[in-house]
Amino acid sequence: MTDYWATFGADLHLELRGTRLRSGLMDALREAVRTGRLTPGTRLPSSRSLAADLGVARNTVADAYAELVAEGWLVAQQGSGTRVAQRSAPRTPPSGESRARARPVRGAPAYSLKPGSPDLASFPRAQWLKAARRALTAAPHEAFGYGDPRGRIELRTVLADYLARARGVYAAPERVVICSGFVHGLMLMGRVLRQRRVREVAVESYGLDIHWDLLTGAGLGTPALPFDDAGTCTEGLGGMRGVGAVLMTPAHQFPLGVPLHADRRAAAVDWARRTGGLILEDDYDGEFRYDRQPVGALQGLDPERVVYMGTASKSLAPGLRLGWMVLPESMVGEVLEAKGREEWSSGALDQLTLAEFIASGAYDRHVRGMRLRYRRRRDQLVAALAERAPAVRVSGIAAGLHAVLQLPPGTERQAVRSAAWHGLAVHGLSTFRHADARATDREGLVVGYATPPDSAWAGALEALCKSLE
Repeated sequence: MTDYWATFGADLHLELRGTRLRSGLMDALREAVRTGRLTPGTRLPSSRSLAADLGVARNTVADAYAELVAEGWLVAQQGSGTRVAQRSAPRTPPSGESRARARPVRGAPAYSLKPGSPDLASFPRAQWLKAARRALTAAPHEAFGYGDPRGRIELRTVLADYLARARGVYAAPERVVICSGFVHGLMLMGRVLRQRRVREVAVESYGLDIHWDLLTGAGLGTPALPFDDAGTCTEGLGGMRGVGAVLMTPAHQFPLGVPLHADRRAAAVDWARRTGGLILEDDYDGEFRYDRQPVGALQGLDPERVVYMGTASKSLAPGLRLGWMVLPESMVGEVLEAKGREEWSSGALDQLTLAEFIASGAYDRHVRGMRLRYRRRRDQLVAALAERAPAVRVSGIAAGLHAVLQLPPGTERQAVRSAAWHGLAVHGLSTFRHADARATDREGLVVGYATPPDSAWAGALEALCKSLE
């Protein structure tokens, strides 16, 4: 049914749609008040006369009026009928203020080369949607209930196979626990380590302060290990009293970009075996090596002393909130106790979709494609700097989603300011230095060449070169 109500004088039409007359009338009245066609104080017709106009039962109109009065749209007083309620009009800013707000913030960067994100525009939407449809069709009924805190068995099973094949990880499904990214996994490990009465977790001299702050918030100290061209100096672990674990990025140190030397990998594992300590391995971008096969995960050297942590944040997108831990067998129960009795952090359907995405081969194809794209960008970065800023050297191995540009001592701050002046957001290397790290003259820019979409990459690279010329 569609009817038009023209009761209030000057051509005021309220459109009444549908067969649910009361709700239709209420919607029409709300819209009339909201748009100003019924101004505050306007007196409405009696329920009897409006019902006659519309050809509906009087109770229908009376009930609609009563509900709108309860909601505050109308007011009803004995002897004065029903009127539109007085409502405060939203403040309209002066025209100058409105224009000022509409303008972009002066100095906002046009481009970003901050590290930590993949090219989000390259997320494989069509392939992900196909995997989601297949996963949803095949999902058992119990997948829609409260889940196993370890995560869906389908995802844990395909991850165990994939990690063994691609990263050299010993990963039986029973050892895999799904989490909502690396930070969530590190939070759980912080709780477990405190329960084990660990006092300190050694960290690398360069890394992410959010990780150090999380451990500190769990009541753990974070002394920094020295660093040189061979990576983190793990030989020093034995002399650090109170340290029960070490957090590392051995395949591709973040952000300095070097793999941990084989002797130091062995030294870290020997320390863990000798002392009963743990190695927390952050394998954040281990699949992206461009000049040779990726270095295998440290976990394969001793699965009982290394906690392997991976994530889909760099290979797919951080917004998926999907990560995983491969645990020593003795730790599975402790981590599950810290996590809780039921899965709450990652949705079952997203887990099932990722499982299907990996099992179908779409994940391998996507990683191969992104590996070629990121390698091309890194090569373009190196070539452009060699031509236009030959004093700047790109350090680290050809891997990952970022590169470090080494700068002469005392020039980092000026380089960051120059980049900002050219409309480019970029981080200085000092941003990632631990407060307790040994004094060093190492300065540079950390350039996330994977971050911009293809449409912005050329502009970002041009802005970077101009800022360094």
